[in-house]
Amino acid sequence: MAEKVRTLIVDDSAIMRKLIVDILKKDPEIEIIGQAVNGKEAIEKAKVLKPDVITLDIEMPEMDGISALKILKKELPQTKIIMFSSLTQEGAKATIEALSLGAYDFVPKPSTKSFLESVKKIENDLLPKIKGITSSKEIKSFKITPSQKLLKPGLFRILGIGVSTGGPQTLIEIFKGIPKNFPSPILIVQHMPPLFTKQLADRLDKISPLQVKEAEDGEAIKEGVVYIAPGDYHMEVVKENTQKYIKLHQGPPVNNCRPAVDVLFNSLAEIYNGSSLVLILTGMGRDGAEGAKKVKLKGGGVIAQDAQTSVVFGMPRAVIEAGLADEVLSLSEIPKRLRELFRCY
Repeated sequence: MAEKVRTLIVDDSAIMRKLIVDILKKDPEIEIIGQAVNGKEAIEKAKVLKPDVITLDIEMPEMDGISALKILKKELPQTKIIMFSSLTQEGAKATIEALSLGAYDFVPKPSTKSFLESVKKIENDLLPKIKGITSSKEIKSFKITPSQKLLKPGLFRILGIGVSTGGPQTLIEIFKGIPKNFPSPILIVQHMPPLFTKQLADRLDKISPLQVKEAEDGEAIKEGVVYIAPGDYHMEVVKENTQKYIKLHQGPPVNNCRPAVDVLFNSLAEIYNGSSLVLILTGMGRDGAEGAKKVKLKGGGVIAQDAQTSVVFGMPRAVIEAGLADEVLSLSEIPKRLRELFRCY
């Protein structure tokens, strides 16, 4: 029998703590080992209890979640921390900061407008994220043999990126290594709700020499600009004469996601044919696998992040096991390889 995921709950609200407890008690694979009411108490209890997972509120008295996160990442680097965030602009900004500091993932807090619906969404979000931590431990030794088709530099005119859990810190590391003279557009689908994608774009724009922005419907796609799909909108590329444009829409979720990586990758395959390169990064599930297959059928290239550097190896693993990955790279290898393939140094 697999070991239970030992979880510490941290929130200054007794109501919120009870809500999380009630949700986690539904799953026999999760064990609640303690509760704390602020960041200071969380650090003290975590040092003693050594949890696998901490659910950590951002806004708390005495010591907030961001301050606690910084200490916990140093003291207990193996513990995965899931942030709870309010659905506000400030909450989204703080959450992106937490994710860039190494938080595992986040869950939006319930809104007063639709409390019961929000509680159900928390349950649907939180349980898989906690249980995904256990599976991520098991796949770090996953060995693969890529398709051995070494991609050739100079063939690609656009880069598509699909990413989910662990995305912000992974994207930050990649974009630190992408130079200002990168010659092609970059389109990103990061699984995130509205508000959060705008804050992610702003954070990446600050650390990258490239312009990074949240995509807008109908805007012309420009070389050297990075476009992030807005939360709750699929993003595609469409073509009119020789000009290519962003198309945003709220079609049905794909792989339970909107935005979905498959939607973006399918459009890149159709519009760019063999000149599209797609990159599958850390994330739960298999979103991006079908789109990567279409890119390959059209002659494009596929790169997947390896197991050892993925926070969660779901999305890259789906692509690799389907035999779609031309190259499998560690996080540190990806920026250098992109510079080579797009011939920019």
